Amino acid sequence: MSASSVSRGPSTLLYGVAIFSSAFLLFQVQPLIAKIILPWFGGGAAVWIVCLLFFQLVLLLGYFYAHLLSGRFQPRTQGRIHAAILAASFLALPILPKASWKPSDPAAPVVHILLLLGVAVGLPYFLLSATSPLLQAWYTKTRAGAAPYRFYALSNAGSMLALLSYPILIEPMFSSSHQAVGWSVAYAGVALLCAAIGFLSRGEAVTRANPETTPRPDWKLQLLWVALAACASALLLAVTNHITQNVASVPFLWVLPLSLYLLSFILCFDARGWYRRGLFLRLLGVMLGGMAYALAPSFTGLPIKVLIPLFCCGLFVCCMFCHGELARLKPDPAHLTTFYLMCSVGGAAGAVFVALVAPRLFSGYYELQVAMGICAILVLVVNYRDPQSEFRITRWQPSWLVLIALVVALIASLFTTAREQSAEARLAVRNFYGVLRVIDGIVPNVVLVKENAVQLPDDDARYRRLLNGTIDHGLQFLAASRRRWPTTYYGPDSGIGVALKAAQENGALRMGIIGLGAGTIASYGQPGDHYSFYEINSLDVQIANQEFTFLRDSQANIDIVLGDARLSLERQSPQAFDILAVDAFSGDSIPVHLLTRQAFDLYFRHLKTDGVLAVHISNKYLDLEPVVAAAATWFDKEAVMISNLDDHQKGVYAASWILVGSRAGFLGQPRIEQAGTILAPSNYRALWTDDYSSLLKILK
Repeated sequence: MSASSVSRGPSTLLYGVAIFSSAFLLFQVQPLIAKIILPWFGGGAAVWIVCLLFFQLVLLLGYFYAHLLSGRFQPRTQGRIHAAILAASFLALPILPKASWKPSDPAAPVVHILLLLGVAVGLPYFLLSATSPLLQAWYTKTRAGAAPYRFYALSNAGSMLALLSYPILIEPMFSSSHQAVGWSVAYAGVALLCAAIGFLSRGEAVTRANPETTPRPDWKLQLLWVALAACASALLLAVTNHITQNVASVPFLWVLPLSLYLLSFILCFDARGWYRRGLFLRLLGVMLGGMAYALAPSFTGLPIKVLIPLFCCGLFVCCMFCHGELARLKPDPAHLTTFYLMCSVGGAAGAVFVALVAPRLFSGYYELQVAMGICAILVLVVNYRDPQSEFRITRWQPSWLVLIALVVALIASLFTTAREQSAEARLAVRNFYGVLRVIDGIVPNVVLVKENAVQLPDDDARYRRLLNGTIDHGLQFLAASRRRWPTTYYGPDSGIGVALKAAQENGALRMGIIGLGAGTIASYGQPGDHYSFYEINSLDVQIANQEFTFLRDSQANIDIVLGDARLSLERQSPQAFDILAVDAFSGDSIPVHLLTRQAFDLYFRHLKTDGVLAVHISNKYLDLEPVVAAAATWFDKEAVMISNLDDHQKGVYAASWILVGSRAGFLGQPRIEQAGTILAPSNYRALWTDDYSSLLKILK
């Protein structure tokens, strides 16, 4: 390589500050903007997955822009073009999405989210994503013997710091609007810094590589770059999907897998080279086997203390392998932007597979098995094509054959697991809002209890369950004598059961229910009652009508309002409900926007003066009691906590409900106060608002 030295220009420190700060803002905005729009699309984990898809696609565009700009234009022109686009991006600030973007139709949320993000943060995010490769290209071309790949590790360190600081420092201390304004100010500062670097770099002599000594990487190598990056990206999204289905779609769980993904980049591209193929291949075999074992149907519902560490550690080891091999295959700095472009193509391809292709191709969450299988196949590929690999040296020797056998065994195991999951279900369907499965079974030793007299059951002990992910959303006995029993979380002694029995003493009811499930609550309906169910998932409505009979058997008049419950209630005139049940918190993802002060204000607007708000707070991992208690105190209401135990013979599950109503209204319903515990008034520190919420404080 021949080079001409330079005497003036930005210092290495200035480059480092710009690259680090741009990467910090790049990943700080991801949980920030996702949290803002989360309530508009049902609050589910799929919103974050689509956001990750958007970020990967725009990252690809940014890298492509950096590749073209640095390769097709002179340094002076590059700086001018980039500075002009940076100036134009100021028109997008501050990055607060307008309320007019709230969806009026729950259909096609993916397209809606992508368009919303494009308008709100598209241009700033595009320019931030281009900053690291562009500045590294400028740095390489203006310094002889430059080693830019350490800037790649620095960039990922800034990204990881941004992700880790968000749930610990930013989210608990600042409202969403303050976060957006603060980010916008910081972005303006970084944009000015990047423009200054472009101005100071103009006219410098550049280092030119000799094409004969640094030949362009061939298409096979570029394809391998894409495959390794795609595998790591697909594993990131698939693991995130897996662990957020049963906990909550909130930033502190979003950032954990993404931070590990970035940590693997930092370690692999650091000059010390933390990746050791022999060590990580052994760890990879252990972790892929452990994850495959945990995905088996018999291990469904693993506790959080096992589930999250297992899959996060597995993700980290897989990413260390993929990114470690990328680092081993990185080209001469003369082809730096090509390398980054191919890596971003792979990242976008992996995200497209998980976010767009898998929901249409699979009826269950099988993308994790597919990504794990591809990771195992890539082990064979990278060892086969590497002349220095110990397996290549001993090809067709026992060690190579054993490696092939292990990969085949893993893929066979993953395929068998997916087939068992599919065969178990009577019906399995999937869309943006999740996977719904209907499973039939038989309950042994079922007895009938009527007026304290035990009767022998009939011969039909079959039941039918509705599952969203791994969480029961309804159970119905199929025998005619038992199919109208209120089961699962809605038994006669549950909070909602007590509230309904107390209210029915006063005549016909008007009731609202947020969350349909199998429609179990409709079993309480009596002639003259009117029940309105609010449900965002159209597939749930179809299954409740076709596979279960709670809605058809109910004596009440039933209405189903399709769409996000809160948005639907905001558009309706006051409904004068006697009871409004908020039932979206049974162990799986928590739609935070249904528990904010503004949400409670909306609920009370739709209730009668003496009406009762019933909030289902059963959850494996989060203590929602202080949140509801704080809201009750804010609105000067009384809150009664009612919990019931399991009764498996009747299909009843342990559940916790909080009934909230006026003190005068509860005085007229002693049945409610006698059935539970009156909660003491709470301070407002636990109160959530649309602008502020933090789940770290209520982890069990």
